[in-house]
Order: sequence, then structure tokens, then C-alpha cells
Amino acid sequence: MPDFVVAIPARYAASRLPGKPLRPLGGEPLVLHVARRALEAGAREVWLATDDERVAAAVAGVAGVRVAMTSPDHASGTDRLAECSATAGWDDDTVVVNLQGDEPFAPPSGIREVARALVDSGAPMATLAEPLADAQTLFDPNTVKLVRAASGDALYFSRAPLPWPRDAFARDRSVLPAGGHWLRHIGIYAYRAGFLQTFARMPPGRLEQVESLEQLRVLEAGHRIAVALAPAPFPPGVDTPEDLARAEARLQGAGG
Repeated sequence: MPDFVVAIPARYAASRLPGKPLRPLGGEPLVLHVARRALEAGAREVWLATDDERVAAAVAGVAGVRVAMTSPDHASGTDRLAECSATAGWDDDTVVVNLQGDEPFAPPSGIREVARALVDSGAPMATLAEPLADAQTLFDPNTVKLVRAASGDALYFSRAPLPWPRDAFARDRSVLPAGGHWLRHIGIYAYRAGFLQTFARMPPGRLEQVESLEQLRVLEAGHRIAVALAPAPFPPGVDTPEDLARAEARLQGAGG
């Protein structure tokens, strides 16, 4: 496995779940569970990039986790990680995995896999996907879909159902036809630290603004994004109170 670091962006004022990083899950702050997944993956360094001292305090004393206090004015997690990278002093070739601060069940194998995909592909950025098997999920705009080239590089990300099986959907859109062509995007990324800085300086692209998908900025600018299949399922992240309740039930069902 390649040498890599993990950076976890964690903003306190999440719109749909204020104070999300500190919401209790199994009696502990949500962000603490995420930091543990990063440590279990074998990252050389784990950094929490946050704009709030209360979030920083949640990981205080956790061996192997460092904190970068970042500006509260960042428009995205990418911008926050670019500041974290500068604070950490990573050189341009450092492999940085962006693990969202609301992914308490991210499998360590998936964290390692996105780092491996970056290194093996030679692309400046990599991400993960998993097969999508039901029509309801395909048509859900909150589920991001992607299509990729034979090389494994991303061709496009969209909230729309892609690819579109013309003849099959002309007959029935309630089920997916055979073929298994559909992929759900998993919002975990790896970059070289130098490209992370480049990404953060790039102006938002037209497609990004249309779809509200930041990764489209990279494709529209002509850069590659390698896509690997996740080696283990990624359970849904936590965006709403309902998500948090489901996460609690999952944790208790797994015996903690």
C-alpha cells in the first residue's frame, strides 16, 4: 500500500444538522468515529481540519490525530483541506485522502483503496464507486451517479440517471434492465497535495454550478479523476437527524 495521509474536513455549522461533528453517536462525538476509521486504515498522519474549537476538543488526546484550525469562510471542504495541507507542510507528492467528517462507518479498506487508485493510475485525483442495483436509487437526485471510461477514469458525474437505457426505460422505468452498468459515487477522494492546492485555486466550472458537484470542476478543466470500485460497502453518511438515528441503530446492532 502507498504511504498516505488522511484529512477530515469538519465544519461545525452544517445547515441540515447544526453541530454535526459533535452530535453523539454511541455516546461519543460523530467526528471521533470518523477519526478512528482513518487511524484503522493505516494513514501515516490523520488531520482534522475544522473551524471550531469545540470540534477540535472532541479529538484532543487521541493519539495520532492532529488538528488544523481553518477559516470559517471556506466555501467547500476542498478549500478547508488546502489550508490544512499548507499547515501540515505536506510536499506536493504527498497522497492526501479526503475523508468526510460525517462518514462514521467508512471501511478502512476503502480508505486505503482510494489512495492506491491514485498512485496506480497516475491521475492527480481519485475516488470510489460501487454498483447501483435498483431504479429508485438511480432516479434519486441525492444519489450521485458516474460513468467511467474503459481505462477507469471518470467521464462524468451527475445527479441524473446515467447511463440511460433508452429501449428498456421506454418500456418500464421501475426496474433496471440486466447489464449492471450503473455506479453510485462514493464521496471519498485522494489527491496529490500539489493538485489539492491547484484544485482549490480553480474557479467553479459551469457544469459544477449546474449539478452542484464540485468534482465536475476537475473534469471540465481537463484533469483526470481515476475511479476504483470500493472493496467493501460504504454505509450512508450522516446529513440529517434521521440519518443520525439510523447510524445509532446500526452501531447498536453491531454491538458498538
